[in-house]
Amino acid sequence: MPEPSEAEGGLSARARAVLALERRGWSSPGAKERAIREELGLAPVRYYQLLNALLDDERALAHDPVTVNRLRRVRAARRAER
Repeated sequence: MPEPSEAEGGLSARARAVLALERRGWSSPGAKERAIREELGLAPVRYYQLLNALLDDERALAHDPVTVNRLRRVRAARRAER
């Protein structure tokens, strides 16, 4: 059963938590991976799969446009390098 916010067209609590974690600044990749495991209970690979899907979700853009647009630019730049 979807969460109330999902039924109303919003993001799930997990999706909001992924975006919130991504907004934070990280001193090292290790600290971020530790937070992913401890705070979200996800493997880093799964976290990045969810995050990448969120970048294509208009609900995520509406929820946190600054973070989503920044991450879209980073993703586009990395794709351009390939």
